[in-house]
Amino acid sequence: MNKKVALGSLLLASSMILAACAPAAAPTVAPTAKPAEPTKAPATAAPTAVPPTVAPTAVPPTATPKPIEVTLWHSYGTGSAEETALAELVKGAAASADLAGVKINVLQVPFNDIFNKYKTDVAAGGGPSMFVAPNDSLGDDSRAKLYADITDLAKGKLDGYGKLAVDGMTVDGKLYGIPESLKAVALFYNKDLLKEVPKTTDDLMKAVNGGTKISLSLGCYHQWGFYSGFGAKIFDDKNAFVNSADNQAALANAYKFLNDWWVVAKKAGIPKSDGDAAAPFKEGKIAATANGNWALGDYQKALGDKLGVAPLPAGPKGNASPLLGVDGFYFNPNNKNDVAQAALKVALYLTSAASQKVMAEKAGHVPARTGVTYDNALVKAFEGTFANAMVRPQATTMGKYWGNFCGDGDIFEKGVAPAEFVKKAFEGATK
Repeated sequence: MNKKVALGSLLLASSMILAACAPAAAPTVAPTAKPAEPTKAPATAAPTAVPPTVAPTAVPPTATPKPIEVTLWHSYGTGSAEETALAELVKGAAASADLAGVKINVLQVPFNDIFNKYKTDVAAGGGPSMFVAPNDSLGDDSRAKLYADITDLAKGKLDGYGKLAVDGMTVDGKLYGIPESLKAVALFYNKDLLKEVPKTTDDLMKAVNGGTKISLSLGCYHQWGFYSGFGAKIFDDKNAFVNSADNQAALANAYKFLNDWWVVAKKAGIPKSDGDAAAPFKEGKIAATANGNWALGDYQKALGDKLGVAPLPAGPKGNASPLLGVDGFYFNPNNKNDVAQAALKVALYLTSAASQKVMAEKAGHVPARTGVTYDNALVKAFEGTFANAMVRPQATTMGKYWGNFCGDGDIFEKGVAPAEFVKKAFEGATK
């Protein structure tokens, strides 16, 4: 055997024995893989938060303004031509653009109560915003601060109103009302029953004694016109009482005529007041009645073309001179400013040319405005009876006349002599 081969084999065998006797080598451990971190998206700056959209605050619908309430009192008779015409005008006012936002409340108060009720309510801090009435006691009432002075409020707004009408609403240079109409007493007659209108007091007595029924409406207002016919005066040019013996005698003669008429009329069943005479006159039961043009509309409705108008009969000493009064709208001194202004607007609407045309044609009112055109011939005839009328004074003495001469029922019902009544009345009025 070859020695080189044998040696190599021996070395190989020795290596293998050594390898078998050496400790086994630790196995190589693969490094534990580090868990992979999740991939992070690059940090993006958070956008600025946008606040949620807030719905705009709902704007409540504009509330309708509360209307300004204006309360109007009147004393026109229920269902009368005056009340009907006024209702028509108030309805028009409610629809007028000039009075938008104004509510008009209307209340009827009987004529015999309206002044006292107004005074009582106003004194207590209440009362209506305005009322319409004649200027019977405007002087005394305005001086007692019962009416608002509207001189400044109405400044520049009375163009078109007649001077006589404006003067009738004025006391001591201050304006206390918006004039509506002119009124006085005349003789209404039925053309079928009175063929010849009495022109004098003698003619009237002759007719009544002959059976013609004519009512004279006794009372210190209605009978005023007869005073001048007998030469009597209540006031002089300065509104002082004419308390002379001659004047007392003349006034007593006027009362004697009125009492002579009443003696005959009472037996014939003829009424002695305008209220009591209204129905029989409209029914054709009496021939004539003395009354104011406030009754014209109702008389005309009842009698139509049969109705006539004439001046009161003249007396032995001159023409009859009835009191010429002015009806107007007066205002409460308790009104707040907004109500005062609204009430004035209402009054101006109710006395506009168009409104006065309605009152003339439907209610027989003689317009306070000049230049108002209307088709009622009887109203025009009534205007003609104003020629001899006396403008109602607003002096303090007027109140004393009402207070002392309105008890003339003592003559007509109690039999007091006219001269005695007149003397006592003048004494009371001139204290």
